[in-house]
Amino acid sequence: MTSSKSSWDFGRFVQTLGFFDSIPVVSWLQAMISGSKAPHPPQLNDGVLFDFTEPDPQQLNLWGALDDVVMGGVSNSAFQGGEQAARFTGMVSTDNSGGFASVRTRNFEPPLNLATYRGIELRVKGDGQRYKFFLRDREGWDAIAYGYSFDTQANAWITVRIPFSDLVPVFRAQSQPQAKPLDPSCIRSLQLMLSKFEYDRALNPHFTPGEFCLQVQTIAAFR
Repeated sequence: MTSSKSSWDFGRFVQTLGFFDSIPVVSWLQAMISGSKAPHPPQLNDGVLFDFTEPDPQQLNLWGALDDVVMGGVSNSAFQGGEQAARFTGMVSTDNSGGFASVRTRNFEPPLNLATYRGIELRVKGDGQRYKFFLRDREGWDAIAYGYSFDTQANAWITVRIPFSDLVPVFRAQSQPQAKPLDPSCIRSLQLMLSKFEYDRALNPHFTPGEFCLQVQTIAAFR
């Protein structure tokens, strides 16, 4: 874990918000200069949304780091192609009241329609820590998310099945019991996270600050 004297990185904060179109002026300039716009959702191939066994730069470029730098923390992460799998790696620090690192897709336009499926299936190899997976069905980058926590086995490939009905609506790690269920026909983004917290101030029982690694082979929808 880093020293308590670690300093906040304002430049990375601005870069993060810019990637997720959270600063209107930055997003407008990016669109003017590069012609960038909201990405189309991934194409379903027998239910598979992302196949990282043969990394595709276009798929990887949909994902960006969304770490606790947005709240003053110093954790950092990345999502990169590797041999037979993408790698969600980085360092989680609890300095500056932080404690999470994540990678998330930009919002899709039009939204991804998974109305005929029952849930999401992940093929992953972790480090023994407990991770979270999120879906969002609203456009705002800071909208309610629908989360699911899953434990990994160190250096072992596992299949994680996440029924839509098991997803918990949360906002900034606080559960939202009055929120409507996820709308699978309107998926705007996907996210993977390692966090010190579970929900409602409870601590993640399988969390260790420092370096981490979660390998991801596929993300698919199942019926």
